[in-house]
Amino acid sequence: MEMNTNIVLVLVLAPFLGFLINVFLGKSLGKTLSGVIGTLSVLISFVATVYFFGGIAAQPEGIKISLFDWIQISNFSVDFGFQLDQLSVLWLLFVTGIGTLIHMYSISYMHDDANMHKFFAYLNLFIFFMIVLVVGSNLLVLFIGWEGVGLCSYLLIGFWYKNQEYNDAAKKAFIMNRIGDLGLLVGIFIIGNLFSTLDYASLKTAISSATDIDMYMLSIAAFALFIGACGKSAQIPLYTWLPDAMAGPTPVSALIHAATMVTAGIFMITRLNFIFDLTPYVQTIIAIIGAVTALVAATIGLIQNDIKKVLAYSTVSQLGLMFLALGLGAYEVAVFHVITHAFFKACLFLGSGSVIHALHGEQDMRNMGGLKKVMPITFATMLIASLAISGVPLFSGFFSKDEILLVAFHQNIPLWVVGSIASIMTAFYMFRLMFLTFFKEFRGTAEQKSHLHESSSLMTIPLIVLAILATVGGLISLPGNSWLNGYLIPILPKLATAEHHFGTTEYTLMAIAVVGALIGIGLAYSKYIKQNSVPVADAEITGFAKVLYNKYYVDEFYDALFVKPINFLSQFFRDTVETGLSSLVYGFGKVTNELSYQGKKIQTGSIGLYLFVFVLGLCAIISYLFLAQ
Repeated sequence: MEMNTNIVLVLVLAPFLGFLINVFLGKSLGKTLSGVIGTLSVLISFVATVYFFGGIAAQPEGIKISLFDWIQISNFSVDFGFQLDQLSVLWLLFVTGIGTLIHMYSISYMHDDANMHKFFAYLNLFIFFMIVLVVGSNLLVLFIGWEGVGLCSYLLIGFWYKNQEYNDAAKKAFIMNRIGDLGLLVGIFIIGNLFSTLDYASLKTAISSATDIDMYMLSIAAFALFIGACGKSAQIPLYTWLPDAMAGPTPVSALIHAATMVTAGIFMITRLNFIFDLTPYVQTIIAIIGAVTALVAATIGLIQNDIKKVLAYSTVSQLGLMFLALGLGAYEVAVFHVITHAFFKACLFLGSGSVIHALHGEQDMRNMGGLKKVMPITFATMLIASLAISGVPLFSGFFSKDEILLVAFHQNIPLWVVGSIASIMTAFYMFRLMFLTFFKEFRGTAEQKSHLHESSSLMTIPLIVLAILATVGGLISLPGNSWLNGYLIPILPKLATAEHHFGTTEYTLMAIAVVGALIGIGLAYSKYIKQNSVPVADAEITGFAKVLYNKYYVDEFYDALFVKPINFLSQFFRDTVETGLSSLVYGFGKVTNELSYQGKKIQTGSIGLYLFVFVLGLCAIISYLFLAQ
């Protein structure tokens, strides 16, 4: 037990140690060494996770470590502890595994940045807080990690702080996540009040044995927790921060959008599945929000020309599908898609970074083209990842996305239709990206063309590893024979008795999904290869395409509804109320100064005058006492 405790502490603290080294010694160590230290610190956590992965299957109850009593008030207590079970170990595998690859990639990608040591310090801190979020044994420890990744996302999105647009994007992410975090806090407070505990195991026991749960308050708590998940995992209406998070360096985009921060909401809801199963109305809301988010984000992705913006809206759309699965009670399916999505989306973002790196910062796909000849590894890996996200058979996304659509069809056909349309759009815009970036002739400048090259091995090796995982990742949950479902039984006991019938209906739905993906790819091929179409300049975009390009003007709507009124109110208080209060305060000061000025005039230095005043005062006191009798 003591050995397990020590290894857990190494798992948690290794990235934090990397953060400290890079903060205090990074500049003197040099760029490459600071990157190597940052990478090794996350690799250590990954190795420790693999150690627990091998042994956790034999311990269905998992490993729980309490470091110390944190809060003790009457019958309410919270300890500071960690919990390693099947769900947390699965999450840690891709958080630390993909995190290691992203750190390795960053050594080359960020090599010319003067603040490379600071970048790796922030990356390490991000991973540390994500680990805390995942392994926390109760909701308060989860909240520490939850807030920590929010802080680090602010630091990383605004890493190039001399650009004001990047600063604005960082502030937007921070503020929108605080809105969601308020919901999470409300949910935590209600649950603590209802059950006098925030510990996961104790909550599960209390709920299973309770006979008089206040279902109204529990539903409010579940909905509040979902609001928190909406903020962190970018669901409507709190999704607009995620596309703007592209302002950060590309490895940050891969870290946030693939393996860490955006998966936090799915993790929290899956961890608290025993609460959400008791609140079917909240589950319905989750499913509807997820489906609508998937569709809305997919439509926006159809028309974007910034390569990273396309991938950002793709992320929002895929997260919507995961929330659709959560809302339908298929937690294991949501987890499956989280894992496969981490593989192919990290590959796509790092691939886009390879392209941007070769083009010296160019992100507009209208200025790309013909890159498959000069960047064969980047092209091949991104092609594999695009096939996976599009749901083409035998690639990982085919298995996980089809599972979501199968569950939706059996429980809610309208949501299945919405999810299917979003999936077809995904195939279209992903191959639109591939065709515009890698096919036909290069459309950039002559100077850019002369410098085109494949990225270094430090960048291509992570791409190759992720492409392999995006290919074979679906094997962990094959239809009718799911290793993943069996592994998650201690977390989701209903899987032990669930039937996995796979008949004509399921094969028909699978065929429909494949045909839909091929239609999306075919439409992209017809438009951008056969017709050799190139998106027009921003000023020439008209009609509904302009609405999509401007993201349904949601940002403008939020600006008019919230930002401008708050700014107006702030200016009113600054210019009117605060000015008036300042005048009042300064007025008291002026009166005091004047009284002091007049008072000092009687300070003449004449002892005779002082004695005279003293006698007058003494007489006044004696007169008062005499009259009072």
